[in-house]
Amino acid sequence: MLPRAAEQVVERMRSACLGGVRLVSDRQPTRLRVDEHTSGPPSVWLHPDGSTMAWIIVDIGERDWSKLAYQFGHELGHVAANSWQADAKPGPPCQWLEEAMVEAFSLRGLARLAKDWKQNPPFAGDNAFGDAIAEYRENIIRGYTALADSQGLVRDAAAWFADHRSEIEMPGLNPFAQAMSMTILAEYDRAPDCVEALGALNRWPGRTGIPIAEYLRRWEQSCTEVHASPQLPLRLRELLRTS
Repeated sequence: MLPRAAEQVVERMRSACLGGVRLVSDRQPTRLRVDEHTSGPPSVWLHPDGSTMAWIIVDIGERDWSKLAYQFGHELGHVAANSWQADAKPGPPCQWLEEAMVEAFSLRGLARLAKDWKQNPPFAGDNAFGDAIAEYRENIIRGYTALADSQGLVRDAAAWFADHRSEIEMPGLNPFAQAMSMTILAEYDRAPDCVEALGALNRWPGRTGIPIAEYLRRWEQSCTEVHASPQLPLRLRELLRTS
């Protein structure tokens, strides 16, 4: 991996993800560090040294810029959602929802990156690679859309959640979280202001380890505290019909 080239891709994706988004969190890191590891999944390393630096780990092949941007965007979403400090270990039952939100955050960023790359590539004469980024993103979306349709999410989100709740609340970016990321991506596109609500996440005791009805209530309250748009938690409550 060429360090300066990788740095340019990361910077472009950071700008694509955060451009025009208000950073409302009172728990933002002061710096980002990005490491490339040769094994293991991408992650945010919750290092217990009291540092105010968020530490992102990616796992990609040489010059695999689409994958670098995608993995970095997902982990940057976790950082934006206040999941970067030592006490930020995720867990059920609501980890799946954060995963869906940051996956949609990365896919939103990839669309903006692809367009920017075609118009103003970081490497001279590389405009056409914007199409490769767009195709990489479209392949992910195609798979997730098929999942959403086969699971019944498209027909009735509340019934989908009630019928599959035990599977949905399994930790990680499971197939149900992947399907829900399409619903959230549509909300990001419909109401761009709702992206800022990520910065209001996880500002309460228990973080993702509380039932979804309480999770959404606390998130809405947190949006009020940091003056962020509450559209996204309100919309998710409406869709899933949580009491």
